[in-house]
Amino acid sequence: QVQLVESGGGLVQPGGSLRLSCAASGIIFNRYAMGWYRQAPGKQRELVAVISSVDTTTYADSAKGRFAISRNNAKNTVYLQMNGLKPEDTAVYYCNVRSSRFEYWGQGTQVTVSS
Repeated sequence: QVQLVESGGGLVQPGGSLRLSCAASGIIFNRYAMGWYRQAPGKQRELVAVISSVDTTTYADSAKGRFAISRNNAKNTVYLQMNGLKPEDTAVYYCNVRSSRFEYWGQGTQVTVSS
């Protein structure tokens, strides 16, 4: 079965950095676009960044210039490097893979930006 396992979340001060990882299994990883989404308390889940199977990247306006998505197909892992973190980046961050036939989510990893 498909599994997406996120890691790397935590508590960080404003201006700090975190690197999230999402390890995928059960799919032919290099065939699919991978995405990072986030959901803050009381808000809807929103797209943060997506990387295609050919490494084309797309970012939400809130992430542009601060976050970088990347993938390592040999490790079946997608990353989200987050720099210049702000309190409004506080959320649960989820990894996602979707195709015309399926969609899967990880369990999420909490990111808290606070002094």
